[in-house]
Amino acid sequence: MADNTDFNGVHNPAFSHTEGETETSAPFEKVELGNAVVLKNGEAREKESSNGRPPPPAADDPGQRRTIMKNVFVISLAFTFLFTAFNSMANLQSSINKTDGTVSLTIIYVALVVSCCFVPSLLIKLLKTKYTMVLCMLAYSTYIAAQFYPTLGTLVPTAIILGLAAAPLWSAKCTYLTKVGSRYAELADQNQEVVVTRYFGIFFLFFQSTQVWGNLISSTVLSAGVPEQNKTEEELGKCGYSFCLADSPSTDANSTISTNSTNVIPDWQRYTMASIYLIFALLSSLIIVLFVDPLTRFFGTKDEAFALESKSNLQLLIATFNHMRHPYQLLIIPLTIWSGVEQGFFQSDYTAAYVSCGLGVHMVGYVMICYGVCDAICSITFSPLVKVVGRVPIFIMGALINIGIIIALIYWRPHPDDMVIFFVLAGLWGVADAVWQTQINAFYGVIFPGMSEAAFSNYRLWESLGFIIAFVCSTFLCISSKIVILLVLVVLGITGYLGIEVIERMGGLKKDSNGKVLPIDKLLMVMEVPFK
Repeated sequence: MADNTDFNGVHNPAFSHTEGETETSAPFEKVELGNAVVLKNGEAREKESSNGRPPPPAADDPGQRRTIMKNVFVISLAFTFLFTAFNSMANLQSSINKTDGTVSLTIIYVALVVSCCFVPSLLIKLLKTKYTMVLCMLAYSTYIAAQFYPTLGTLVPTAIILGLAAAPLWSAKCTYLTKVGSRYAELADQNQEVVVTRYFGIFFLFFQSTQVWGNLISSTVLSAGVPEQNKTEEELGKCGYSFCLADSPSTDANSTISTNSTNVIPDWQRYTMASIYLIFALLSSLIIVLFVDPLTRFFGTKDEAFALESKSNLQLLIATFNHMRHPYQLLIIPLTIWSGVEQGFFQSDYTAAYVSCGLGVHMVGYVMICYGVCDAICSITFSPLVKVVGRVPIFIMGALINIGIIIALIYWRPHPDDMVIFFVLAGLWGVADAVWQTQINAFYGVIFPGMSEAAFSNYRLWESLGFIIAFVCSTFLCISSKIVILLVLVVLGITGYLGIEVIERMGGLKKDSNGKVLPIDKLLMVMEVPFK
């Protein structure tokens, strides 16, 4: 990394562009994720052909432009239906399915790691983008259907199916949007990066709303017929810091739960939610089948096959592990793992140990809505804020918020009379999560110029490992132990990040004669020489 790096974030490409600008210098390093190409500034574009063949010239066609816009909105709507169902059901697993639910969430992310390495390119080449999305959405439906009878025998197999389908689903979506965005730019004679960025903005505008709609549905269903909560002080004393999932109330079947328990739900509520969410998931597949045009509509069969060429999965896997020799990658790993752990903790443990135990499972959705809204608003505002104050204060702010909440979770005992506190803590956690989700991704692009593909592959690997750690801990450890893990990880994470910033201010890492950063093994050898 150059010695003159600006640490106020001005030169971070994730924050330096506004719509209509065209960058002519080098910040647009790119990473190929499956068949999608994501620039290190977070923007996406179509993958260039291996032989450098330019796209064919296109005459302006208003009808085709309208069709492209229609497809962008239809895909966004389909994903909204799907993740309204999945995200909300995932939020409730630790509350309504207890241990079996958290085990299934762990399996999803284990399968996702495997899927990222091998599945997306193969499936997209076989089915093309449209029908890859259809098939993978149906895979999500199997996990939601398992909620009618949630046991390990139904949840684990469907979790594996969902995890394997997740990577190709997102890769196919990204490929489709980038390709039609480039086509629209040709037809309208507009900047390709601006158009594609606009399309992804439209998509995530829809997608961010899923936390609101899904949790609103679950809270409405779970609130119906709920008697007044009259928990004893002894019962409330087992919530929060003293909570252990293994000791929480459940029945032998774990799926047919007594209505007399304040922490679980009757069958009619389970079946109502599962039915609504399953309809939503199936509807998402149907929307894609009926209303989304295949890429052949815009490029032809030959051009679509050409566009879907990608690097070898084995090559990407080797590059991913080789990249771990980079000193900065080793320093940023703890913060990347923290990004997954903090999301998993809030989704699984805060909802079960604090909200469901202290207020009742019917309040989980409302609290998650508060979290989602704060997360979405801050995700939008932090990028321009970094231009003003720099990225270091934003990272430190996120860490301090998380540490403050963790300390509060140690001493605060959930009680129905403290209704506002449940929402305040959730909202603040959403603010901190917005820091990690927007800034870590962008920081990877800044510190690994020219190595974006392997760098972002590491990002997904270690974040997924963080989710796995969170859900495994949720199954076997009590909240008191998890709090210690959270504190250790957030401190290690922010320390590693600040270490990178300090090294850069001191001149950066040592480089070889070709200008490449020395890997950690060679760097240690160089450091040993003076002592011999």
